[in-house]
Amino acid sequence: MTVYESDLPGVGKKHEIDVPDGSRLVVVTHNDGHREVFLRETADSDSEKLFELPDDLARRVGTILEGAYFQPVRSEDVATLLGGDTMLEWVEVGEESPLAGRTLADSDLRAETGASIVAIERGDEVLPSPGGETTVHAGDMLIAVGSRDDCDALESWVTGE
Repeated sequence: MTVYESDLPGVGKKHEIDVPDGSRLVVVTHNDGHREVFLRETADSDSEKLFELPDDLARRVGTILEGAYFQPVRSEDVATLLGGDTMLEWVEVGEESPLAGRTLADSDLRAETGASIVAIERGDEVLPSPGGETTVHAGDMLIAVGSRDDCDALESWVTGE
């Protein structure tokens, strides 16, 4: 998937995304935050406006599209780039994980990996901002924030690799 970015002086930014069927999705983000979404059927055709969203709704739709609310299929590598090198990543704690049964404080994950655990999904429950006293269980899904290297280190540490 190729994404093209261009500045629109006095307006904002334009992102064009190649779609597998050969069309191109065009998103214009205005300086005031609202977004316009267009579809260009072919490289030579005019863009057709699909819809426009205010900033807060565009952000909500974006989080839904990226899977923050629901991920129908768990992949082994679920991550979201937040900007720069900072990412949000989901890491599952397996039965054989050296973290299973330990508290976050005891594991010292932040010092060991550089990544911070911002939430834990445990079945249908979400534990936001878990403290050091929180015990991690096999089957938990850790939601971590950090650089790509930090998140890679966390995944390696949690999986015992």
